Amino acid sequence: MRASVPPRRDFRQLEHRRKQAARLFQAGKMIHAAIARQLKVSRQSVSRWYTEWRRGGSPALRGAGRAGPKPKLDGKQLQQVEKALLQGARAHGFGTDLWTLPRVALVTERLTGVHYHPGHVWKILGAMKWTLQRPAKQARERDEKKVKLWLDQRWPALKKSSPPQGLDPVPRREWRLPTPVDPQNVGPERQNADPDPRL
Repeated sequence: MRASVPPRRDFRQLEHRRKQAARLFQAGKMIHAAIARQLKVSRQSVSRWYTEWRRGGSPALRGAGRAGPKPKLDGKQLQQVEKALLQGARAHGFGTDLWTLPRVALVTERLTGVHYHPGHVWKILGAMKWTLQRPAKQARERDEKKVKLWLDQRWPALKKSSPPQGLDPVPRREWRLPTPVDPQNVGPERQNADPDPRL
């Protein structure tokens, strides 16, 4: 299962699009709506770019760089966290070998000193291409020999058998037979079945 991590924006491509808009503004041959259609952006964006271009020229449309704050963990620290996760949860003092978001947050803080909310850890795991894995639940008393015997012999026998005749598969259903049509109640037999000419 793939993690639902939003795709990263290509900042170079965005800046290239703004530079194209600056060249079109400078040529002065197209209206804003035509520029928006050509660059596949909204007219509001073109209008905003035009205002910035009039104030500062093409350099005003240069990219601002990445959006949002820089990540707290660098590539080396992410590799360190991933290496710890691959060792398993038991290697880090947990009772089971199951990684949960709070456990990953705790190990991340121990290794790097960076505190993350367990809900945000999911985004970090998605960036490292880790996905959600649900462990299969099995009974502790499970006996594989008995399961195989049941699947090979008992289940096919049950599957092929049909309910005994005379028993209704739906309990408490009442069967009502339709009342027979009594020829006395039908009326006299007519000789001519044509419609009445008076009608």
